Formats: sequence, C-alpha cells, structure tokens
Amino acid sequence: MPDRRLPGTETKPEQIVCHVDMDCFYAACERLREPQLRGEPLVVGMGYEPEETVGAVATASYEAREHGIESAMAISEALEILPRRAGDEQDGPSAFYRPVDMAFYESVSDSVQSVLAESADVMRAVSIDEAYLDVTDRTEWASAEGFAGELKTAVEREAGVVASVGVAPTMSAAKIASDADKPDGLVVVEPGEVASFLAPMGVEAVHNVGPVTARTLRSMGIETAGDLAAADPDRLAERFGERGREIYRFARGEDDRQVTPKGDPKSLSRESAFDGAVEEFDRVRERARGLATAVADRATRQGALYQTIGVKVVTPPYEIHTRARSLSGPVDDPDLVVAIAEELLGEFADDRVRKVGVRVSNLSFTDRRQVSLDGFGDGDTDGDRQQRSPRQTTLREFR
Repeated sequence: MPDRRLPGTETKPEQIVCHVDMDCFYAACERLREPQLRGEPLVVGMGYEPEETVGAVATASYEAREHGIESAMAISEALEILPRRAGDEQDGPSAFYRPVDMAFYESVSDSVQSVLAESADVMRAVSIDEAYLDVTDRTEWASAEGFAGELKTAVEREAGVVASVGVAPTMSAAKIASDADKPDGLVVVEPGEVASFLAPMGVEAVHNVGPVTARTLRSMGIETAGDLAAADPDRLAERFGERGREIYRFARGEDDRQVTPKGDPKSLSRESAFDGAVEEFDRVRERARGLATAVADRATRQGALYQTIGVKVVTPPYEIHTRARSLSGPVDDPDLVVAIAEELLGEFADDRVRKVGVRVSNLSFTDRRQVSLDGFGDGDTDGDRQQRSPRQTTLREFR
C-alpha cells in the first residue's frame, strides 16, 4: 500500500530525544548568588516574605527534602519540620528560607536555554527549567551518552546549575529517563528498550497517568507500567475512553509525537562564561564581539529581523546586569549588533566579569523591510543604573 502521509509528516526513524530537567532549579539559582547555601537545607517559598510564616514551598533542596519538606507544603508546616536558620550555631536541624525571585530565575533560565538552543536543531521549552531537544541530526545512538554528558557539562559551565538528562527515542520515555537518576542524572534508553525500561516502574510513571488515574488503575489490579502494557486495551477504553488506549500505548513505549517548538522564538541569544571573574575589559569585549556575530548569523539563518539589541553581564558573586537598545524598526544587520553590543558593554569597563551575553529580541519573521543605520540613534538604552524619562519604552525582552 502506498504511503499516503503528507510530505513532512513522516515520523523520523529512531529519533533521538533529550529531555533536560534542571535539578531543584530555584534552589540552585539561589546558591549561585549565595554560595554559602550550597550543601545546606534550603527552602524557596512562594508568597513568602523573610521572617514571615505565610506562603507555600515552591521548591526545596535535596538536603531539605531528606527531612520531609515537599513542594506545595505550607511554609508554616515546613518551619515546624525545619526551623529557620538563625545563625552559625543552631540546636537541631534547620534550614535557610528564601522568597521566590522569578526575574532572577528567568535570567538563569535564559542562560540554560541559550546552551540548549545551540545543541539541537529543534528545542521545545516547556517550562522555566525543562525542555525537549530533538538531536537526531546532531548525534547517533552509539554516541548519545557522550553527547548528553557534554550537554550537561556545558549547562553547568555556562549557567552554573546542574541538569539531569534523559535520552530516548520518544518524548515520554525521555522525560521519565531524566527523572530516573536524579540529581545530576544521565540515563539513555535506546530503541527497543523503552517497554522494558518502563515495565518495573509504578503505573504513575507512565505519561498522562495522574494520581487519580493511578488509583483507579490499581483498583483494577494494574500496579506497574508493565501491567498496563499487558492489559486489555478495550477494557482500558471502557474505563477511561480514548485516553485509556493512549496510556496503554505509552506504557508499551509507543509515542510518535515529535519535538516541535512553541511558535517562533521571541529572542535569540548567546552567552559565554569565563574561567573565574576577569578584569581585562579587552577580553570581555572580544568575547562579546564573537557572541554578537554568532547571534546575528543565527538570526539571518532563521530569517529573523530584530528591533532590540542587548547585552547581559554577570559580575561576582552572581549579579546579573542587562542593557538593551531599541531601534526604530526591525533590521538584519550583523555589524550593527556588534557595534551596539560594544557600546552597551562600555558601562562595565571597570567591572570584574564572570559571564557576558548578547541578545537580539523583538523579532519579526515576516517583515523583511530594512531600516538604515539612522535607526541606531533613534533607540534607547535601559538598565538599573540609569534614570529613564516617562516617554521611553521599557525593554523587558532581555532579562
């Protein structure tokens, strides 16, 4: 029978999917700017203010989890288990508590996603600390583990946080693999091994099986993914509708979903960390020139015009500074990206720098009209060291 699928809809044979999941991301970010928190129980609270008892646990470090602290737990309950650390000496177990700082976490996430975007032809970010990569054209199964290891190293080097990575031929299996050996895990599930990999796991590990469905399945005598894979799909459909057949297929390792990006990107960026903080501004400027050239080249290859050009500078211990300039219209001008990046960096000529980045944003993928260099003088610069007039546009794309 002829293949009637439309061109471009064919499933890639043995696609290689990486699922990257940051370990205790909020806590890891807090430790970037407060290194003394490393290795200590740490609770990050949502709706929490220092010295208060309201709010809920957004995340807890693994050290805090060992004492029973869980996500969504009330801060008041967490404080009963692990009192707030008062000083260097504390009677009994205690923890550090910090409020959620989403703007800072998003800045670190940008660094992570910059690395991931350079490591794959297709990336789908599904949250601030999680993404799928299709790396089928970047590696092969024989070297997939080495590729994933290099990816983990690059994330830690450039963003300062640790990721767990799962590699599998399906999205659902890759996600489960990334969680199978946390923290700092790397698990590869090759084609033909997905069903056996899933089989001993509790049924709630299967994609699309939540707590309620898991309880129902257990009431039917289905305890593990292997049990689900061996179940009667008609019986599952009677109980759960079409979703019953879907979770049956997932348990058997059958998942033909492809990694697809969520629409056009809103920005493109490249970042690079130094080995320690550097004082020589010439090194920072030269690194930024290379990053600006790379970002502009990527924009050109993706057919993107940009209206905002910005830089990101990280100074010790992990203070993030951003500056950006808005143009009068969208452009595709690599020389302009380099020139503006250099000018914006001038403010940090006397600072010690740990990392530098360049970003283009306010992207357009349809309007190919060009503006002249006159637009260079029509923009504006923003930042936390500069007073702004009310008429100036606030630039939030570059975090």
